[in-house]
Amino acid sequence: MKPRTAILLIIVAEGAVAALGISNYGWNIDGLQATTRFSGRLSLLIFSFIFLLHPGKKDLLTRFFSGQYFLLFAIAHGIHLFELLSYVYLSGIILLPYRVAGGFLAYALIFLMPWFQNKFESMAISERKFYALGSVYLFYVWFIFFMTYVARLNGSFQNAGGTYAEHAILMGWVCAILGIKLLHIFLKKDLP
Repeated sequence: MKPRTAILLIIVAEGAVAALGISNYGWNIDGLQATTRFSGRLSLLIFSFIFLLHPGKKDLLTRFFSGQYFLLFAIAHGIHLFELLSYVYLSGIILLPYRVAGGFLAYALIFLMPWFQNKFESMAISERKFYALGSVYLFYVWFIFFMTYVARLNGSFQNAGGTYAEHAILMGWVCAILGIKLLHIFLKKDLP
């Protein structure tokens, strides 16, 4: 898939997510909260493919998300970040620096990874460095998704929205993709 087509599809998907949130919860703070929640789930879906298929099955990632799959995830999660910050601001939630520091680092990695990929493709950094950076990126961003659902299941995420069952299912998915990835690494086989 061409990068422009993939980016357009992500923007359309984010628009559909916003329409779903607003149509179900209204053109208000609840609709924005739902839109933010649904957008985060879309980001998790995109990240799951990258987590499971990079680096061994880059051809599949390229076919479905374009060769710029890190950029695609950065755009989707950047839209989610904009929605999240809008919701936090409009709802008056006070963020505690020590609680958002890990997420800030994850966003920094998410926004830097397309640049690292570009540097790798232009041979400015070695394959070994790129794959080391990719491993740090994948497992750290996975960890942040995991901790997000731990907080939701514990009820320590202020105004998280959604049901306990939804959070449990998504936590199960986050754990399952780690299990699949570790099995792949342990067996040193490509994923099907």
